[in-house]
Amino acid sequence: MVFKKMMRAFGVGGPSVDTVLANPNVRPGLALDGQVRVMGGDHDVTIEQIVLGLVTRVEHEHGDGFVEFHRLPVAGSFQLRAGEQRELPFSFPVPWETPITHVYGERLRGMTMGLRTELAVAKAVDKGDLDEVAVHPLPAQERILDAFARQGFRFAKADLEHGGIYGLHQQLPFYQEIEFYPPAQLAGGINEVEVTFVAGPEGVEVVLEFDKRGGFLAAGHDAYGRFRVSHTEVDTTDWNAVVASWVTEAASRYQGLRGAAGFAGHGGAFGGGHGGHGYGHHGHYRRGPGMGAMAAGVAGGVVGGMVLGEVVEEVFEDDGGDFGEE
Repeated sequence: MVFKKMMRAFGVGGPSVDTVLANPNVRPGLALDGQVRVMGGDHDVTIEQIVLGLVTRVEHEHGDGFVEFHRLPVAGSFQLRAGEQRELPFSFPVPWETPITHVYGERLRGMTMGLRTELAVAKAVDKGDLDEVAVHPLPAQERILDAFARQGFRFAKADLEHGGIYGLHQQLPFYQEIEFYPPAQLAGGINEVEVTFVAGPEGVEVVLEFDKRGGFLAAGHDAYGRFRVSHTEVDTTDWNAVVASWVTEAASRYQGLRGAAGFAGHGGAFGGGHGGHGYGHHGHYRRGPGMGAMAAGVAGGVVGGMVLGEVVEEVFEDDGGDFGEE
């Protein structure tokens, strides 16, 4: 599918820009390919630069707002004659840590992602052209989400939190939390599970936060686990067994929580040769500014909590107006 949006820049008779994506679907670590098509208006102008940027909505301490987290210059200064047309090809690399927006072809509730085109003429910048982008999970992320669904967990929502996860090196100034409701048999002990992925070229860090229900005279606690999954082990791991072991450890606390070290994971998946285990709180610090065929029951378990969001939300129906600077 090709997304096209026309923008009249800087008043009547000015240049227009049309960014066309060859395919708006992508995974972290891959690239979005396309063309920026510029058409001259009724007079000659100097285009100072054209820049593409990935933007998304991020939760802040005092609310939420849209953040641009990756930029790519497409063209520097050039003369555009009246009526002239230019096609500028690009290959936009998508950062490994880019959050997931779609699973099983459906958009996650709470997630919005767009590729914005900035056209600068005579010291003025127009950020009016915006194309929706669908970021699908890496194989490791997909298998883990799939396994949670097989365990009976139901997708609740996803959001982006400003800041970083303690003990993890991150490139982006935010992280994603994908929240699940527990199945009925665990609802008495677990409120929800939050899954965070921090991906890189070698693998994916998986951070789990189990929100525990408090018992009589006992306060609720959060239990944490952190694991590293290499991209090469994705197809040789029994993810159902791995996730089941995580859930079992979280649910079986008869004498109180034993701490984060209880999340030992599944030995076969996380034993020697996989970089070992790292455990720590899912606390965060403030930093400066083919999916493949899936069983219908499993897909329903995850997609049941996902929505298209009023047809890609109003944000993409306003020619990108909501993606202005915060």
